[in-house]
Amino acid sequence: MGLTLAEAKAILAGTQKTMVDRQITDYLKQQACCPHCGRRRLRKGHHILVYRTPFGKLRLRSLRLYHCVCQPQSTRTFSPLAHLLSERTAPELLYLESKFASLMSYGLSVQLLQEVLPIEDAINAATVRNHAHAVGQRIDAELGDEQVFFIDGSERDWEQLPRPDTPLMVGLDGGYIHSCAQRSRKHGWFEVIGGKSVTDNGAFKRFAFVNNYDEKPKRRVFELLKSQGMQSNQQVTFLSDGGDTVRDLQLYLNPNAQYLLDWFHLTMRLTVMRQMAKGLGAAGTELREIALKELERIEWFLWHGNVFRALETMDDLAMDLNTEEPTVKEVTLLKKLEEFET
Repeated sequence: MGLTLAEAKAILAGTQKTMVDRQITDYLKQQACCPHCGRRRLRKGHHILVYRTPFGKLRLRSLRLYHCVCQPQSTRTFSPLAHLLSERTAPELLYLESKFASLMSYGLSVQLLQEVLPIEDAINAATVRNHAHAVGQRIDAELGDEQVFFIDGSERDWEQLPRPDTPLMVGLDGGYIHSCAQRSRKHGWFEVIGGKSVTDNGAFKRFAFVNNYDEKPKRRVFELLKSQGMQSNQQVTFLSDGGDTVRDLQLYLNPNAQYLLDWFHLTMRLTVMRQMAKGLGAAGTELREIALKELERIEWFLWHGNVFRALETMDDLAMDLNTEEPTVKEVTLLKKLEEFET
């Protein structure tokens, strides 16, 4: 029943060619005469212009006309169609290529686009890569300049702002990826910071940047939060793994922002300390058992939101570990506990 995929693609390609040919004919008729004196422009010749669209690659006949002598011009001839189509790829196809390339590899993007659109010979992996990079550079150029701080005004100014509807939650995490030019196991790695900003009604936006390579990381995150309606009097909570590259980000973006270690990374750190506590001695050793019990209590208090009791328990465990002649393992666990507390 209905059209096959091949038939639908053929109809789309044919419809696109018919529409574009008619549009170009109408446009060239408008360019045939000088807009200043109305004199008909002389033709010099024509050439073939290739224009790529989501519905096929078009070979368009582009006329070259002489400029009218009634106005001084820097060149004798011009091509109206080449001027109109300054980019040889339709914006819709650039959008699809960039969208797919942001979700999967360039080669797979080509395969999927060619599967559903009549563009079998119009794109390849290198083309998609170049177009995605060009679109990214254009978007990046549209961002404002990077700043140290994006917090403007004073508390009095912030109090006069409309009361924001909901708080914002921003999750951040980082991971290391090896470069394609990596020459050893130690060199050629770079850190990618990814995040997701979620409003109280569930609406969200994602972002990512390469740390120490991106020249506008704070501007990028600020503009994203601003696009979600962030105000200087709005509560913004940043959740992350506690890494130095993301822990202080909120200090530059919003005066009412706070940083919290997310539960996943919090429990990971507690798990590491439990393993260290098990190395304090054999099973049943007093300090070993005290440390394991106190770490379990810390996790319980944090899970139930009792930060005060969790901090008290951390202090008690620190006192137990701070003996007159501590072992190397005790010193290491104490240092890890102090890092966790701060």
